[in-house]
Amino acid sequence: MKTRRLTKKEMWIFAIGQLGWSILSGIVTTWLVTFYLPTSSSVEAGAKFYVPTGLIIFGVLTILGLITFICRIFDAVTDPWIASLSDRSKNPKGRRIPFMKRAAVPFAIVTVLVFFAPVGVDQGQPTSAVNIVWVLVSLILFYLFMTMYCTPYNALISEFGKTQEDRMFISTAISLTFFFGTLLAYLPFALAGPLQGMVPYAWSYRIWFIVLAVIALICMLIPVIRLNEKDFVDAKPSETNAMKSLVNTFKNREFRKFSLSDIAYWIGLTLFQTGLPFFVTVSMKLNESNTMLFMGGMTVLSACFYPFVSKLVARHGKKKLVIIGFLGLALAYVITALIGVVPFLTGMLPGILIVIIAAFPMALLGIIPQAIVADVAEEDAVLTGEKREGMFFAARTFAMKFGQSLAMLVFTSLAVLGTTQDLKSNDLTASPEGLRIVAIVAVCFCVLGAVILSAYDEKKVMKTLNENASKN
Repeated sequence: MKTRRLTKKEMWIFAIGQLGWSILSGIVTTWLVTFYLPTSSSVEAGAKFYVPTGLIIFGVLTILGLITFICRIFDAVTDPWIASLSDRSKNPKGRRIPFMKRAAVPFAIVTVLVFFAPVGVDQGQPTSAVNIVWVLVSLILFYLFMTMYCTPYNALISEFGKTQEDRMFISTAISLTFFFGTLLAYLPFALAGPLQGMVPYAWSYRIWFIVLAVIALICMLIPVIRLNEKDFVDAKPSETNAMKSLVNTFKNREFRKFSLSDIAYWIGLTLFQTGLPFFVTVSMKLNESNTMLFMGGMTVLSACFYPFVSKLVARHGKKKLVIIGFLGLALAYVITALIGVVPFLTGMLPGILIVIIAAFPMALLGIIPQAIVADVAEEDAVLTGEKREGMFFAARTFAMKFGQSLAMLVFTSLAVLGTTQDLKSNDLTASPEGLRIVAIVAVCFCVLGAVILSAYDEKKVMKTLNENASKN
């Protein structure tokens, strides 16, 4: 069957799907800790405690941290399983889009349910075990349906991107929609306040989570409805089972290097995204509505750099620019760590500096890594004769979710250090000292990611792709 390249318009239609799932991912990444580990100012405004927030697991972990760890174990099974099912699918409508279609609705629903733990209590009262089970089950379902949508979706990046130009354009488009989706997830910081005089505190946020989930669902369904996968892809289904396919994927040496650096990236990024509302309210002592202002400024400024990234890649290659992105992001975290230490870093100034410093690195790290995975997956297909894009992008999805969950575990454990409260208290809140430690840890992971990626052999990968292109 003869296939064709996507037009630029069709690439943007595809990218709208990422806008949808990034809204849902952003809601959980941004709000899971913020909602279930309220600050003292949130408690004063009416926030309830739904799960214990103290370090009650071995004296170093929180209940929320343990829940995310359990979800990681679950993900370790479902990511390669879904990827293998997608790679091996013989569905006449395609290997990827049918999975996305089935996952979209439940994905949106369970994202909202994560924040509907039923029993809220005031500070100083014991929390309900029912809430712990609720959050655990809803998060497991969230990650399952996220995998069902995102793993096939990401595999299409390589399959839709038939040339280097197409892969870079798609990576740029989905990076832009990812950051704007993440930005939309921050909207409740600005919009929940006006509702708090009319509805309970938790519902002032839940209402906006529902609105955002509906928007996300519509976005996720647009590429499913508008794009016919078979018009663009005529790939032979893989015959390799899930475990063997996973093993073969990680036999790729360059992919192993990239994956380790990618985990470090997601840990560093998520520590910032999760910590931003705390940095604003606790470290900078500003109103939480400024969280949306800073995130919006960073997103818009970062988007201004997007048109230049493809040109920079053509001139300098992907590896060097990603390393620069890691180090630039580390510098932004250094500023975060110095809040309250350097006298002039007070009020809005540190937030403005962080926005300016982080914008360009966020553009680089938002666009280029996806293109690197597509390159490695394509090179592997050339060398092995087997197209397993689903498994390669499943591994990247796992790296993202593993990094996000580890960051949440680290954040919930470190953010409370230095507090004057009992560390095993059910209603522990974050402290400036703990947040400073979080920022320092984020710096370390960004530097680690740069060091690991320096070993990636980009020249070898691109040589294989260029030689294959010349033959065809």
